[in-house]
Amino acid sequence: MGVMESMALAGKPSKGRAGESVTRGARHGAARTAWFAALALLAAVAFPLLVPNPFYLAVANLVFINAAVAVSLTLMIGTTGQLSLGHAAFFASGAYLSAYLSTMQNWPVLLAIVCAVGGTVLLAWLVGRLFLKLSGYYLAVATLGVGFLLGIVLRNEPQWSGGPDGMSVNPLTLAGHTLQGDAAWYGVLLLVLVLTVLASVNLLRSPAGRALRALHDAEIAATTMGVDVQSYKVRIFVFSAAIAGFMGALYAHYSGFVTPDAASFLHSVQFLMMAVVGGIGSIAGAVLGAGIVTLLPHLLAKAAEYETLVVGGILFAVVLLMPRGIVPTLRERWLARRTAHPGVGT
Repeated sequence: MGVMESMALAGKPSKGRAGESVTRGARHGAARTAWFAALALLAAVAFPLLVPNPFYLAVANLVFINAAVAVSLTLMIGTTGQLSLGHAAFFASGAYLSAYLSTMQNWPVLLAIVCAVGGTVLLAWLVGRLFLKLSGYYLAVATLGVGFLLGIVLRNEPQWSGGPDGMSVNPLTLAGHTLQGDAAWYGVLLLVLVLTVLASVNLLRSPAGRALRALHDAEIAATTMGVDVQSYKVRIFVFSAAIAGFMGALYAHYSGFVTPDAASFLHSVQFLMMAVVGGIGSIAGAVLGAGIVTLLPHLLAKAAEYETLVVGGILFAVVLLMPRGIVPTLRERWLARRTAHPGVGT
């Protein structure tokens, strides 16, 4: 269904019991999603008290970082339909810029992080202006090339990147307090993830978000209705890269070390897997996918030789059985069940 048809239908009141059932089911679904989100946040807040083991806190911190990056990627892919295979380049850009300014140039860490995000935004804007007229596989190959080029630069410029061995990074200081240790970082990264999710949800619900979704559904119709396609594509691309760069900067100061692997193709594929497994276009799906992809290597630590096989099998099963991802598929099945049986669960 095109954008013009969708808007025309949206302006008409639904009639009959089927329409009322769908509307009521959507309201119940939104309320249930809010409850699930609240319970998940409560569980995350209580997690350090229930499981004070530093190892589990470290894994949770990685989940938070990856989840924020996955949310930024699903914003771009799920709205405009633009596929990026170089998202790790923006993550690494933020990490290395902040590491270089704070460690080698002795800048205040907060100022270094702000400048790192600004540098990442500039890089993303240049890439967007050059390549976002492409689409499909062509755009994927172009963004992949950006990641490869950045990786080559990071490995061959040791005077500012540390070379193949990477470089150490100064810790982050907030209000005179140095953040060191997994417990100290847990609250900061959880807060950043929550703010990222809230900002993303508000964006999708805004007029700009509806325009972005129109680009995904019917770009030609959106252009006919006056949507500046190129401008919106560049904006969401830059916004997505800014989040990735910010999380890269935080990761550098959290881990205390950064290597060129942060910009690798494998890292970009991992981010993409998080978005695909959870559900392209779903914010909750991106968070869930990040949790699954991040936790799998740790769950399979005793069978590392089967890790690639298991991860590939899970991805194959999700694509085959849930082609839209875990969260969107489960939501659709639940709404279909509510529509078929209006009295169930009320």
